[in-house]
Amino acid sequence: QVQLVESGGGLVQPGGSLRLSCAASGSIFSINAMGWYRQAPGKQRELVATITTGGRTNYADSVKGRFTISRDNAKNTMYLQMNSLKPEDTAVYYCNLQNFNSRWNPQGDYWGQGTQVTVSS
Repeated sequence: QVQLVESGGGLVQPGGSLRLSCAASGSIFSINAMGWYRQAPGKQRELVATITTGGRTNYADSVKGRFTISRDNAKNTMYLQMNSLKPEDTAVYYCNLQNFNSRWNPQGDYWGQGTQVTVSS
């Protein structure tokens, strides 16, 4: 099992910045991908950004150029630096970790409890 704990959410004005963190513990494979997803009220959960253990990243078009995902593999911690925040970024942000074997076959999918981000004046 893997445990994921998010932190760093809160209320920020439009144009402001926030940094989210996700600390992972438990049975973490050497090959894994971590990511941030978000869910706004009345909407489906959507991808924000992902990053592999090798540092390969992927972003949703809506956050490219504003958000930066990073990770510290030694600490099993992932970050999301969010700049130029917009009201439409308001959502619960969830941390995700997927373990993979050496052939990149999925070996487990885990979620954190979520952290609220509210962008409002």
